[in-house]
Amino acid sequence: MSDTPTRHCRRRRPAFLATVAAATAALVGTLLSGPGAHRADAAPAAFVHPGVTVSRGQLDFVRTQVLAGAQPWKGAYDQMTASKYASLTRTPAPRATVECGSYSNPNYGCTDEREDAIAAYTDALAWYITRDDRYAKKSIELMDAWSAVIKSHTNSNAPLQTGWAGSSWPKAAEIIKYTYTGTWANSGRFASMLRDVYLPEVINGSNSNGNWELSMMEAAVGISVFLEDKTSYDKAMARFRTRTAAYVYLSTDGAVPKTVPSQNLDTTAKIVSYWQGQSTFVTGLTQETCRDLTHTGYGISAISHIAETSRIQGQDLYGTDVGERLRQALGFQAKYQLGTAVPGWLCGGSLNLGLGPVTEVGYNALHNRLGIAMTNTQALTQQNRPAGSNNLFVAWETLTHGDNPA
Repeated sequence: MSDTPTRHCRRRRPAFLATVAAATAALVGTLLSGPGAHRADAAPAAFVHPGVTVSRGQLDFVRTQVLAGAQPWKGAYDQMTASKYASLTRTPAPRATVECGSYSNPNYGCTDEREDAIAAYTDALAWYITRDDRYAKKSIELMDAWSAVIKSHTNSNAPLQTGWAGSSWPKAAEIIKYTYTGTWANSGRFASMLRDVYLPEVINGSNSNGNWELSMMEAAVGISVFLEDKTSYDKAMARFRTRTAAYVYLSTDGAVPKTVPSQNLDTTAKIVSYWQGQSTFVTGLTQETCRDLTHTGYGISAISHIAETSRIQGQDLYGTDVGERLRQALGFQAKYQLGTAVPGWLCGGSLNLGLGPVTEVGYNALHNRLGIAMTNTQALTQQNRPAGSNNLFVAWETLTHGDNPA
């Protein structure tokens, strides 16, 4: 479907009618820009920094809690600093071409790239909390090493790989660029890397399983914030909204889930096939629930990360259908991850579990900030604390978002 509206010939309107129309449009624009009513997928007038998934206010809260020895933040911080990602002797392993096949076979630089990006973010967090220059310099070393070398991603998993690594890099870069008191001489080269190597690979999305496009849009949104690229931000957010509606089912969607137009899922049979053979649709079910909860967790995590970035940028998606879909998806998956028996109508009566450390951001936003009861998600979140890393694009979210009011 084209983004260009069909043009119809029309007679020229009298000048006063044009004036009335313009005034009406301006009034509508003003009303739509009021609190909670403006377009929730539009770029802000001015980007907030640091502003990818975690804000300065959140970082300040975390720092205060860790330095005071308060839990669960101190335990989460200790977990992070004990991990391989916080090692000050880590040696970056950049490649000009990262080649990733299905399930990382072949794996030429895939793990190195993802983990160096997570390490850069880990070091940036450690810098902010401790103000130890060594962590900031290590984060910069990792970012500089890759920005000096990488040119492309290839093979079948290139879009997903770029989405995963591209989700972590801007989180690190935002903290370093906007809070580090030293110098980062090659920040411009790093920005060019994101603009030229990463953004083109993710911005146009994917028709694969939904977790692909959601992770790719997470990268695109984060990169757009760092680059202050409003056009790409708007494009990524619009694609994100469409994909989220097609990823998590709500009963209000109708008899079958919503779809992404470009996928041409124009019959119930095609939709059922795409939803892993599941033909009974209930609120909170995702497109990949019957595949496994691990991949479902990737999608849920990306939804929460993008919603959190949007909130930091001044446009809160948690009060829209995005928040409702996130809440229902978390609750539905958490219930079975906690051990509820799987009914026969759901995925043939068997689920592959393994949701992962993906609940903190959504739980904090929806339960702690908005006061929504989330019994299953709360139980799973507290059971899994401190949440670590999935070694792909999720890291340390008990530390950054656990019960964080900022």
